[in-house]
Amino acid sequence: MEEYRSSKERLKMSKFKLDALLDITLSINANLPTEVLLAKYDSILRNNLGIGKILIFKHGYKWECILNAGFPKHLEKSIDVESMLLGVREIAIVKKELGFEGVDIIIPVYNNLVPLAFIFMGDIDEEGKGMSPVLKHLNFIQTFSSIIIVAIENIRLFNESLHQMALKKELELAARMQTSLIPKEDELPNKGRIIVNGFYYPHSEVGGDYYDCVKLSDSVTGFCIADVSGKGISAAILMSNFQASFRALFTSDIPLITLVKKLNSIIVANAGGEKFITFFVARYNTINGILEYVNAAHNPPVFYDTVTGDIKHFSASCVGIGMLDEIPEIEKQEVEVKNYSKIVCYTDGLSELKGDDGKDLGTGVIIRHITNNRPVKNNIAEMFHELGIPDINPGLFDDVSIIAADLR
Repeated sequence: MEEYRSSKERLKMSKFKLDALLDITLSINANLPTEVLLAKYDSILRNNLGIGKILIFKHGYKWECILNAGFPKHLEKSIDVESMLLGVREIAIVKKELGFEGVDIIIPVYNNLVPLAFIFMGDIDEEGKGMSPVLKHLNFIQTFSSIIIVAIENIRLFNESLHQMALKKELELAARMQTSLIPKEDELPNKGRIIVNGFYYPHSEVGGDYYDCVKLSDSVTGFCIADVSGKGISAAILMSNFQASFRALFTSDIPLITLVKKLNSIIVANAGGEKFITFFVARYNTINGILEYVNAAHNPPVFYDTVTGDIKHFSASCVGIGMLDEIPEIEKQEVEVKNYSKIVCYTDGLSELKGDDGKDLGTGVIIRHITNNRPVKNNIAEMFHELGIPDINPGLFDDVSIIAADLR
C-alpha cells in the first residue's frame, strides 16, 4: 500500500511538472510580460514545490537582480557577478565559507556558451528530515529555469529590436527633415553677378549642418552657413526651427546685427542653453558690389580676388548663436568686390580633416584649389575628388558642407 501511494504521488508530481511546463510555454507563446513569467516561476517553485528562497541575477545591458523571493535585500548588493560567478558553469552546491548567506545551490543558465543568468536557491535544512525540495526536483528546476530565462532574454531582445526600429524611423524622419532644409541646386542663383553652389555630405543619418541662399531683391542676395552643436534628432529639430526663423527674419534691409540678435533670442528660448549654433551670414549687393557679413563663431570663410590675388579670411567677431542670453558685442564687416572673386564657406567637417602629416587641413586645401580663374564649383569638385569625399576618405568623421559663390 505504501509503495502504491508513493507511486501515485510520483505520478501526480510528474503530471504537475508537465502541466507547469505546458502552462509556461503557453504563457511565453502568448507574449506575456517578464513580470508575469517571473510571478509564475516564483509561484510554481515556492508554493508548489516548496523551494524556500530564490534569487536571480540576469544579464541584459548589465547584471541585475530580477527576482528576490525570500533572501535578505543586502545579499543582492553583496554579490558581484563579474568577479564571483562567471567561472560557475555547472550547478554548484554552495559552501558556507563562500559567503553567500542562506544560499545552498547556484544554477547557471547559459545560451551558446554565453552566461544569461545565475539562480540562487536556498532551503536545505541539514537538521530536517527527508531530501531538500531543491535537490529532489533539481532536474526539473534546471529545465524550468532555462526555459524562463531564455524566454525573458528573448523578450528583452525583441523589445530592444522594436526600440531600434523606432529609433531608426525617427532618424530617417530627422534625416529627411535635415535634407529638406538644404536648398536644391536648381534653387540657387546660377547666372549674373552672383553664382552660388552648395555641397552637402552628411557623415551620419542626422547631422547638424545647414546652409541657405535667399534672393532678397533684384539686386541683393543673402546666404549663410551654420552648424549646430551635437547631432541627432534634437539637433535636426533645432536647426529646422533656426531655418524657419532665419527665413522669416532675413530681408534686404534688416541690419545683420539685428538679425543675429533676434536669432540668438529665439535659439536661447528654444534650446535653453543646451545647444548653440555657429553661424556665418552674408548679403551681397550686385549694384554697388558690397558684401557685408557677420561671423558668429563659425569657421572663417575664405575670400579670393582672382585679379589681385588677395586672400582674406572672414574671421568671427562674436560668440555663437545661443551661447549667451545676450551677445555682448557684434561686429559687421564689409568688403567691396571690385573684381571677379570667390568665397567659400564651410563647416569643420572639412577643415578638421587630417592631412598626411596628421594635422588639420584647415583652409590650406581650399586656398590651393580656388586660386585660379576657373568657376568655384569646379574648384570644389576637384578638391573633393582629391580628398576622397564623401566615399573613400577614412578620416571623415563629421558632416562636410560648403556653400560657395562666384562674385562679379
